[in-house]
Amino acid sequence: MEFIATPKVENVQKLNNSNPRESTVGTLYITTTHLIFVSPQEKEELWILHMHMSSVEKMPLTTSGSPVRIQCSNFRVVTFMINRDRDAEDIYSSLEKLSRPSSVEQLYCFQYRAKDDLPQPTGWTFFELSAEFNRQGVPNQHWTMCNLNTMYSLCPTYPSQLMVPTSAPQSLVQGCAKFRSKGRLPVLTYYHAATEAALLRCSQPLSGFKGRSEEDEEYIQCVLRSNPASSHLYIVDTRPKINAMYNRAAGKGYEAEAFYPNTKFVFKGIENIHVMRDSLAKLVETCETKTGNMEAFLQGLEQSGYLKHIKSVLEASIFIAEALVNGVSVIVHCSDGWDRTSQTCALAQLLLDPFYRTIQGFQALIQKDWLTFGHKFTDRCGFVAGDPKETSPIMTQFIDTTWQLLRQFPAAFQFNEKYLVDIHDHVYSCQFGTFVGNCERERQELRLAERTYSLWGHLTNSADEYINPMFDPTNSSNEVLTPSTLPQNILFWRGLYSRYEAGLQQTRGPEVIDLLTLTQISTASLEDHAKHLSRRVDGLRSMISSNSKATAGVVKKFLPSMVNITAGVANIAGGGSSSPRSIQNSSEQGEAKPSEKRFADLKTGLSVDKCESSKF
Repeated sequence: MEFIATPKVENVQKLNNSNPRESTVGTLYITTTHLIFVSPQEKEELWILHMHMSSVEKMPLTTSGSPVRIQCSNFRVVTFMINRDRDAEDIYSSLEKLSRPSSVEQLYCFQYRAKDDLPQPTGWTFFELSAEFNRQGVPNQHWTMCNLNTMYSLCPTYPSQLMVPTSAPQSLVQGCAKFRSKGRLPVLTYYHAATEAALLRCSQPLSGFKGRSEEDEEYIQCVLRSNPASSHLYIVDTRPKINAMYNRAAGKGYEAEAFYPNTKFVFKGIENIHVMRDSLAKLVETCETKTGNMEAFLQGLEQSGYLKHIKSVLEASIFIAEALVNGVSVIVHCSDGWDRTSQTCALAQLLLDPFYRTIQGFQALIQKDWLTFGHKFTDRCGFVAGDPKETSPIMTQFIDTTWQLLRQFPAAFQFNEKYLVDIHDHVYSCQFGTFVGNCERERQELRLAERTYSLWGHLTNSADEYINPMFDPTNSSNEVLTPSTLPQNILFWRGLYSRYEAGLQQTRGPEVIDLLTLTQISTASLEDHAKHLSRRVDGLRSMISSNSKATAGVVKKFLPSMVNITAGVANIAGGGSSSPRSIQNSSEQGEAKPSEKRFADLKTGLSVDKCESSKF
């Protein structure tokens, strides 16, 4: 409460983004976690989490009052017109401090307490790196677990468990780490068992213009020998080549081909965090333009370059996946190996492995390649007050590229668009401790698993909302996705970037995907009821065969009413209809049959495969 100068301001106008002349009058409240706007006349209540506020701006005073504009990381933009300039200043200063805490310990996750019955530890034990490696098929004769980083002494931003070539001695591993930026040496993140090819990730070498390391060169040869089916490997530098050359002047750079035999080098041209940050800012600015001019929107979209960057990330990931399918191992790096490397490695695995396209598998992929391998969430998402130049929408781009794949292959993913949007929003909300911290070591020091709730546990409680009814596990169980990156297939995601557009939710009808989900749930309910009645019939049949004729006579009198019930259920499940007359006729005909024959007919009627909507 120490940062809240004015907890309540009345007669505040919330401006309509599409038409600033229209507004809603209400009361503004500031709590320790939320900004709340309440308008009793319009029956409107708006809650904005402080941690979702990416920028707060006090605009110049006007004749109508003093406007305060709030832009959020979930792409909500709202402007409040406050009558008194002093109140506006108090609101602005309070939100500035509350939306950017000075330390990690002040984040929302340390205050949040779940209102449902979710136990606090739920979700923290869903993922284990060694278990995920076992699922992939390692350790094996070519790959082994290295314990040199148990205390994070080899590389502070890597996980404690590292998978390295069996042929690489510990001294070689240590020498290689010294030659890589931040000590992030090449380590295994994915083993493609079908071809024995490996995907490794690392940071740039500290080569400069003439530097080299015999340990690093020999270690790369150990990686090559770990795949006996291939005579060469790829080193994929995700940066533009000119950027890598510029880094050489700072004593870093890229590998010299002359020192790494049987290695092919590829540059993929994905821009750095600063270009991506500016690109998203231009995209958001374009989305906020309300001129209604199609040419202006398309021009703004093009000038932002955002879809071009999405395309670049996808193309690099496709190259990596195709190499692994062809049996060639790949080493991926950018500058420090925690931004573009995380994007491309994770997407390549999403293309290759159907497990990562399930709800549980997608969580494991994020946990492994983003959290465990040290993407700097605290810095890139700007959780605490710090250098704004360190922020960048790297995770947002990954979620966007995943949506591009989901749109092109709707039957290959178990989860839907809502799942991606909710994960994106909770990355920035800091409501859960899952994404707090820059690496595994920091999260252990903060004891997040003991002090905060896990996002994965929260999502499990609402799993039904995230099921994709078009998912077909039989057809996609061994499928490697090959998306198209033609410009017309890389789309602007309105459901993420423009979802708060005025009137969008009100004018949109029910989505087809939602109708399919409801139909699927209703179908499953009917099928369960039919199975229940079928079991009851089996029980009565057993009673007839074991009991006396007197018991059979009693059951026979009971049959007509049973026929009425089950015939109706079978008709509904089969998509048909039943009139009282038809049910009565079936009952009268049934009484003329022997009891055993009638039970057989009844069982057949209940064994409905699936209704037409389920097949669709």
